[in-house]
Formats: sequence, structure tokens, C-alpha cells
Amino acid sequence: MDLKDKVVVITGGGRGLGRAMALELANKGARLALVDLNQDDLDETLNQVKAAGSDGRTYVCNVSKEAEVEALFESIVADMGGLNGLVNNAGITRDGLFIKVKDGEIVSKMSMDQWNLVMDVNLTGTFLCAREAAAQMIKNKQEGCIINISSISRSGNMGQTNYTATKAGVEAMAVTWAKELARYGIRAASIAPGYIGTEMVMAMKEEAREKIAAGIPAKRLGKPEEIAHTVSFILENDYVSGRCFEVDGGLRI
Repeated sequence: MDLKDKVVVITGGGRGLGRAMALELANKGARLALVDLNQDDLDETLNQVKAAGSDGRTYVCNVSKEAEVEALFESIVADMGGLNGLVNNAGITRDGLFIKVKDGEIVSKMSMDQWNLVMDVNLTGTFLCAREAAAQMIKNKQEGCIINISSISRSGNMGQTNYTATKAGVEAMAVTWAKELARYGIRAASIAPGYIGTEMVMAMKEEAREKIAAGIPAKRLGKPEEIAHTVSFILENDYVSGRCFEVDGGLRI
């Protein structure tokens, strides 16, 4: 796919990885539909997209709400004249041990709120956005690509039962969609980042960041731009589909 003037939706596009993706794609001439819950964050990303010489629109949407997502993709197509790509980047964490035990006694369990919130955003939100994106592409006879952002944690990570379940799920869904949607010229893939130097990670104490980096074969955190570059590679290579790209500096959990 030549990204010049193509319409690409990025959920969680207000900051972090989403902002890095937006700038990467803007530099290649794509037009961005940026989706998030915080309008101020969206406005800042859009300003940077425009400074890079491209354009786009912003949309406030809770991706876990079916009616909002349906309206979102109708609006994007009406506003921007079509839809060629989707990056399912929106996600949250609510970490905690499955069962916490102290002195032989159970002191806490992962709550249903912790479970449901992560499921709603990471798994249901990804499902809803991809469903509506694919429906619009098929309806308008436009080929396209859907990318799910998974995680190295999809293989299982302590304190993240809820998160790992969703990140394994979004990878598996991308494989399923690659098989189901190929007949319509729609590809699907996923990316599993390792430890990336987003604002949240860089806000950690330096000692903590150094400890994390020491356990990575590459001996450093990944850069948001490196995940963004992987997004553009998948979008641009029309023979890539159904695969998960691990971008983790050689780390395996």
C-alpha cells in the first residue's frame, strides 16, 4: 500500500506509541484519523501531524462501547472519504497478582473490575474497531489493512493475568481476520512490543529503567519510533498478513 493520501485510523492516538505512529505515517503522506478519550492529547498529536506536512481529524470515543464505535467509523468515512488502515493501539493495564498470599493466608484476589476493564478496552475495543473498519472497507470496496498491538506479555507475565489474556487474544484475532478477510483485499497482522521507552516508562526511576534494560539482549529499551516503523512496514507490504512481529530487542518472557 502506498501510504500517500491513504486514510489510517489510530486508536490511542493521543500520545505514546499512538503519537509516534501518527508522526511516522504523516511523514509518508497518510491522512490520520486519531482516536482517544482525551481531546487535549489528540489536539497535540494533530498539531504535530500538521507540522510534519500531513493532515487528519480527531475523534473522542470509548472503544469499548459498540454504539460509539459504529458511529465513529461512519463519521470517519464520511469526513475523510474512505478508510484504508486501522491500528488498534488503545489499551490499558490494571495489574495485580491472580492470588496474593501472605503468611499462608489469601489477602487479595484479582478483582472482576480489574479483569473486566482490561477486557473491555483491550479485547472488546479491538474487536469492535476492527469489525467496523472491515465493514466500511468491504462496503466501500476499498482494500486495506488492520494491525493489532499485542505485547511480549502475551506469552504470560507475572501480575498480568488480565492483560496477557487480552494481548494473546488480539494476536489470535488478527490471524483469524487475515484468513477471513483476504477475499476482500483486507490484510491483518499484529505487533508484540517489548519494553518501549514511552512517557510512562521514562517516568520510572532511572535505576528501575536500567534494571529492565540489563535484562534485554539489546541492552536498551525500544524506541516508540521503532514500533511506528513496524506499523508502516506492515501497511506498505501487501504480502504481509496473519503474522505477529516481535519487536523486543531479543527479549522473551
